[in-house]
Amino acid sequence: MVIKSHEKGFGGVTKSLHWVMAALVITVFSIGWYMDLLPLGLAKLEWMSRHKSLGVTVLSLAVLRIVWRLCEPTPKALGNHKIERLAAKLGHLGLYGVMIAMPLSGWVMSSAANFPVSVFGLFTLPNLVAPNKELFETLRTVHWALSWAIVGLVGIHIAAALKHHFIDRDATLRRMLPHGAATKGSANLSEDQSNV
Repeated sequence: MVIKSHEKGFGGVTKSLHWVMAALVITVFSIGWYMDLLPLGLAKLEWMSRHKSLGVTVLSLAVLRIVWRLCEPTPKALGNHKIERLAAKLGHLGLYGVMIAMPLSGWVMSSAANFPVSVFGLFTLPNLVAPNKELFETLRTVHWALSWAIVGLVGIHIAAALKHHFIDRDATLRRMLPHGAATKGSANLSEDQSNV
């Protein structure tokens, strides 16, 4: 498996980060909605602790992913229209933005509520702000709104991948799959797949 991305496909590190983060985002989102249904008590606090730990993991991986993306070439977009390529760039920027903003808003919200963020019981993050009830309420709304922004952006991301796969019939989706086309010796995917 190729480690780094190149003009025709994504490397193993990028693919791994993509799918691990996809699973984590779905898990954190699911835990967030589930814990909101629980009455205040030990079970809710345990789920909240898991939610925060995984949220910090998403934040760390998002920063790592951005750094990695800046250090390697990006495969050539397979879309035929400039507007599609622009929409893809904006969509990716939006996804990176919410993957940073969402856990940060949760961390600041916890700080404002004076509930420290313990990461899997291994260490505790410092509070970013002093306790502040009004700020907590504002950030709770922001955190909730960002959760729906993630749902919308992920939905658009999935729809775009499926559109490329089933309508455009290009390799956009396949080259992000774990064993998808990513070898440097492969033929030009945009040309090959457009003729399928």
